[in-house]
Amino acid sequence: MAFTDMLFIGRFLPLFLIIYYLVPRKYKDAVLFIGSIVFYAYGDAKMCVLLLGLTVLNYWLGHELLAPRGITQEVLPTLDSGTLQTIEPPTSITKKSIPRKAIFIFAVFIDVCVLIFFKVITYHSTKYVLPLGISFYIFKMISYQADIYTNRIKIRPTFTKTAVYFTMFPQIAQGPIMRYEDGDFDRPHGRVMSFQKFEDGIVQICIGVAMKVMIADRIGILWNEVAKIGYENISTPLAWIGAFSYTFQLYFDFWGYSLIASGLGMLLGFKSIENFKHPYASKSIAEFYRRWHATLGTWFKNYIYFPLGGSRCSKGRTVLNLMIVWALTGLWHGGDINFLIWGLVLGLIIVFEKFVSKDLIAKYPFIGRLHIIILIPLTWVIFAISDLPSLGMYFARLFPFFGIGKTLVATDFLEFLPTYLPYFIASIILCFPQVYEFVYEKRRKPYIVALLLILFWISMYYAISSQGNSFMYFSF
Repeated sequence: MAFTDMLFIGRFLPLFLIIYYLVPRKYKDAVLFIGSIVFYAYGDAKMCVLLLGLTVLNYWLGHELLAPRGITQEVLPTLDSGTLQTIEPPTSITKKSIPRKAIFIFAVFIDVCVLIFFKVITYHSTKYVLPLGISFYIFKMISYQADIYTNRIKIRPTFTKTAVYFTMFPQIAQGPIMRYEDGDFDRPHGRVMSFQKFEDGIVQICIGVAMKVMIADRIGILWNEVAKIGYENISTPLAWIGAFSYTFQLYFDFWGYSLIASGLGMLLGFKSIENFKHPYASKSIAEFYRRWHATLGTWFKNYIYFPLGGSRCSKGRTVLNLMIVWALTGLWHGGDINFLIWGLVLGLIIVFEKFVSKDLIAKYPFIGRLHIIILIPLTWVIFAISDLPSLGMYFARLFPFFGIGKTLVATDFLEFLPTYLPYFIASIILCFPQVYEFVYEKRRKPYIVALLLILFWISMYYAISSQGNSFMYFSF
């Protein structure tokens, strides 16, 4: 049940919101948990047992981790400058601190093993499909355990609040990877429901649906057409156009999803989560990935990069830390070798920017912008094509200096350009932050309201005619 399905928009969401708003505040978390399980079961009923089992297990381990064997919160580890360093408890209870660390290691070990198991088994066998959202809810569970261990979570969560955090339907399939504390679960009036927030949520949903259905799905057809022709037969101009079509398809598919997820959360009283911060306005690749899928980048920074030492160590160790993080980022997206190559290539580019060209980029910002315009689409080609010979052939068409492959029609790109040019123009315009910011700032003006309504109903027409194309990140 994707967010652009009529079943979700026309049935599930209205019915759920009516119940959610009618029940007293103390029962809203229970309603959200039940609704989330129903949503998940529709998409992946067989794996509901896995989700529920991991939810119970992680709640129990977190409960034991918070204050095991009588250790009080005053002697729990605390966060030190963003790292996962801990403060040793007093000597009198030093022996009691060992089980606590063991519980944390065990919890993370179980979660990581489950994720690796399903990644491996689905990679080696076509009979199995990766459980819906497992990469996202497992990262939430690891975040939950780490934040308890480092005393970011100071109040013992109830089972219902923990279960809602792990399973809430706006985030279960593709994130964003919200921290427990960001949900205001333990603040009596932290989750505010108001007409203004509801209205803002609807605006984000309308914009997100339009980005997904009217841009991502449409421009993505060109990428599929390029594959049908055969990479060895396309011209160099068409190869570049195809690379940019995939670039925009992925961006507006995932940005659209993130806006919908954030908007749905606002309908439920949660704060807006900005998962995309106009990455194509960045001045370097490193900045790009601080803005792209920001919650995933923050997760890797807080729970992998900082514990490894971050950049507060020698240059060689910093380089190693960055390469480890980017290798894991690649593997998180999938087990195919192209994902690992994609991660390592990005790691090398970021290392180059950080230690070699940093001053040059600062002096001449256009160099960093060229990185975004040229290197990002090239890395997305690596991300998109899992078959290495096909990937090599595609790059041979992008850079036809080695006589590999034979273009059937040198002007083949002219066949597609008239059809897809409007989508490219719209994509480029929306990459400028000022455009989105203007629309959102003026969102209550009658002409913007009318525009959003028109876009929403056009999107519904496309969604029905295309039978609700799934979001691209569902496969991760």
